[in-house]
Amino acid sequence: MNTAIEAILTTRLLGIIRLKRYEQPAEVAQALAEGGFKALEFTLSGEGALQAISAARKDLGRDVHVGAGTVLTPAAVADAAAAGAEFIVTPVVNRQVIMACQQLGLPIACGAFTPTEIMTAKEAGADIIKLFPARLGGPQYVRDLLAPMPDVRLMPTGGVTAENAASYLQAGAVAVAIGGNLVSADDVAHRLFSEITRRARNYVQAVT
Repeated sequence: MNTAIEAILTTRLLGIIRLKRYEQPAEVAQALAEGGFKALEFTLSGEGALQAISAARKDLGRDVHVGAGTVLTPAAVADAAAAGAEFIVTPVVNRQVIMACQQLGLPIACGAFTPTEIMTAKEAGADIIKLFPARLGGPQYVRDLLAPMPDVRLMPTGGVTAENAASYLQAGAVAVAIGGNLVSADDVAHRLFSEITRRARNYVQAVT
């Protein structure tokens, strides 16, 4: 199994760093790592995302895996790989993006919501299905989906909190992904890295 996917499945967590502009990315990544996260995603929607991926990879070493999120095109896959991304996350089912990842040997968490989208992504080769937006269905929707599709690796994303994370896992999800509830622009602007670490630890405790 790919080590980045193994890290997500072992910790049952993926930390999403989504900012309009990536400043002090290594410090943010380090704060999450100190909190116990072993897999982190920088979304390409923010300015300086590729540089942030490179900086975090260089600073964290091999113990924490860094990937790229909001990847929407094969060209973006190539750019992320060149920056050092170890895995790819996309919010949609795009066969060309999945194929680009396969060609580069990059694992991919592919976004889907309906049963048809989920099975389409799985059959196309997605390693994990990012159930997005998870808040629309909640843990019961995870149970409903897994009843006829028990082998699908679902990772709910969107609206996951420290209070409901365990419920998603108990419903059968293999991991949960957290973004806005974990890292905020205010935290970074005010260098409140200890606060980011505190939140990270709360999530680690919630899924342990």
